[in-house]
Amino acid sequence: MTVFGRLVPVVAGLAMVPLLSAPAAAVEAPARPCSEEPRDLPINEFTDYREMVRELGRLERVSKGRVAVKEAGRSNRGRVIHQATVGTGPKVFVVSSEIHGNEKTGTDALLRILDYLGTSESRDAERLRKTITFVAVPKLNPDGAELDRRGNDLSWAEVQQKFPQLKDRPPAWNYLSDVLQGDDYRKRPGFDVNRDFNPDLNYVPRAEDFPGASEEPGWFITPEARALRSVYMNLTKQRGKVPDVYVDLHHQGACVRQDGSNRLLDVGIDYPPLPDKFFEPGQKYAKYRDVYTKDESRQLAISGFNGMTSGGFVGARYPHAADRDLPGQARCSFALNGTGTVLFEVRGQTQTLGQQHREHFTRAVMAGLYNMLRDVSTGAVDYIDPDAFDLLPGTASTTTTSAAAARTPE
Repeated sequence: MTVFGRLVPVVAGLAMVPLLSAPAAAVEAPARPCSEEPRDLPINEFTDYREMVRELGRLERVSKGRVAVKEAGRSNRGRVIHQATVGTGPKVFVVSSEIHGNEKTGTDALLRILDYLGTSESRDAERLRKTITFVAVPKLNPDGAELDRRGNDLSWAEVQQKFPQLKDRPPAWNYLSDVLQGDDYRKRPGFDVNRDFNPDLNYVPRAEDFPGASEEPGWFITPEARALRSVYMNLTKQRGKVPDVYVDLHHQGACVRQDGSNRLLDVGIDYPPLPDKFFEPGQKYAKYRDVYTKDESRQLAISGFNGMTSGGFVGARYPHAADRDLPGQARCSFALNGTGTVLFEVRGQTQTLGQQHREHFTRAVMAGLYNMLRDVSTGAVDYIDPDAFDLLPGTASTTTTSAAAARTPE
């Protein structure tokens, strides 16, 4: 079919059944050279903001009212951040994409899933609509997406105007503002939005909490983080419970392979990086001990991994050290509120792979998400052994740098 004026292959049955049964390669290909060096590469095949708005409008029209699109908020430059909902089921499944603007396959995957859930008359789609309320926030950081960069488009001076109590404080630690992050940020600074979340969803920025640090919560100083918070809190109010699932769609480095294999990775998958020791009495997360969803998140991550690998894609655990502590991420903050949360990390960002493998990676994300939807819908996810997550294959870098350095943190 044609979407956004381009020919896009339809995958049957999410239009996905052939995809999910495609066999993996029988013989490993020899290792291919790859580079993490940033380059100016074509990305025009990805969906830009204007195309996304047009497609969401089309889905509203052709879905017979099944897909409902509304404004969740606005970016710093005034672009609407959209929330698209399909289904009326009791299990609420939220997915966001492009919180980092150069990590683009998630938006294409979400639009295709919305199309399937909203327009298919199949028994499968009907069952999913009856059992799940699917909420997509595609292109959460539209300003960064249009600039094709990680950060949003927001200066510290603009933050201080919004929050006068921060007038005399230094910029937050996740502020991107100099040539070390690229000359673009020197001219148009911004923030890493995925460090701006706080498990206290009613938190108001306080001067004493700045500049903060990676192991401390964020502040909701970016309009993009506030928009996703609004989606989450409104769903909680409407349903009387927090969303069941939140999936955050990202990209990582270009040279990551499945550990012990010559196979380049398609998608890494992870549960929230919050150390177990901090949930003990007297520790920083003790008050969240009874609601934190470590096991539920691992069950969901395994479901996503199974969906990708059964479709012939290469999956792995995203590297997650036992002491890694990132409460300012959306997935961590929501997990501390009782939602099962999962990270998808597609291999390669636009500056390292451009649009190369776009279709392949988009389908890999779709396969993982669809299997999660199916397992949540049927309740099969509840029977997955969460400890099996540690048995999934890991990841390894094939560059001369360390594995950690070869990946851009989610």
